[in-house]
Amino acid sequence: MFDWLIVGAGFAGSVLAERLATQRGERVLVIDKRNHIGGNAYDRYDAAGVLMHQYGPHIFHTNSQAIVDYLSAFTEWRPYEHRVLAQVDGQLLPIPINRTTLNKLYGLSLSTDEEAEAFLQTLAEPVDEIRTSEDVVVSRVGRELYEKFFRGYTRKQWGVDPSELDKSVTARVPTRVNEDDRYFADQFQCMPAGGYTRMFEKMLDHPGIKVMLNARFEEIRNIIPFRRMIFTGPVDEYYGFRFGRLPYRSLQFEHVTLDKPWHQPVGVVNYPQTEDYTRITEYKHLTGQEHSRTSLTYERSAAEGEPYYPVPRPENAALYKQYEALAEQEKDVWFVGRLATYRYYNMDQVVGQALATFRRIHTALSEVESAGPAALAAAN
Repeated sequence: MFDWLIVGAGFAGSVLAERLATQRGERVLVIDKRNHIGGNAYDRYDAAGVLMHQYGPHIFHTNSQAIVDYLSAFTEWRPYEHRVLAQVDGQLLPIPINRTTLNKLYGLSLSTDEEAEAFLQTLAEPVDEIRTSEDVVVSRVGRELYEKFFRGYTRKQWGVDPSELDKSVTARVPTRVNEDDRYFADQFQCMPAGGYTRMFEKMLDHPGIKVMLNARFEEIRNIIPFRRMIFTGPVDEYYGFRFGRLPYRSLQFEHVTLDKPWHQPVGVVNYPQTEDYTRITEYKHLTGQEHSRTSLTYERSAAEGEPYYPVPRPENAALYKQYEALAEQEKDVWFVGRLATYRYYNMDQVVGQALATFRRIHTALSEVESAGPAALAAAN
């Protein structure tokens, strides 16, 4: 008998397993349908000996000291500030758009934030009500930059035009008037020094935690006894797609190793105008590894396959609300993570959600335990 069954060995499941085992002394079984831990953050050394990310680039960034402190118990950190270039009109230009982007693209010599802001104002088009991803960009930088940097990339990534997507998608990408070419502006930007998989291994290394890989929830849910559950998979799958399938975008990865030390000047290059892939990642920029060869990933978006990104459209949010209503009625089942709550979360946000969930669980169970043996027996 396990105290907990945790479905999924990614950030949400692993953090909760660690907390439940170390802070409450409970027995936890973590299962995952894949043959490895770490979820989509899983990294490995490829045949050439290059450390790469199996499911595309994962860059850790956060403004939360508490989340950094928690994860630091399981890893040391390598400082890394992520930079992305976009191939636009035959040039490699910084994205998010900044003053350097404008100067290179238009042959300008803007030298101050004020000059860059004034120039953007000449491009921006007023939008009465910002509802879609197209509205966000056009109202800030105008239609020409929208077409060059955003529309094609978004159509490849999401399979629909930005005018059909919620404003949250492009609102995640800022526009800057200074020369800051970092992709993120968070206070903490770093990578696990030994890789993500090593961090997960340490997180799950506890005598109270058992990990079972290549294990599907539907195959073992009625075989292995447990008292309570944490589910981090797709919530619609948990309920047998009762109301229909929640739409997700999937990804396809083509991993390549080249016989040269470097391929591109930054970790990620986006292709909003050309190519069928969305971006190329070169991992040595991220990891700091020294190697005579280099490994890349060509990334393509797809309608079918493993679910990666919830599709932010009003009708999908309404469908999720039906599943959420069922989830809220569950006794002793908690739904945590991107797939289980149908939200686009960064890694630090998933860690924060998992830590907050543990605090709620601990508080609730502590109240039951303090009520005496009869209450505890009823809860179990």
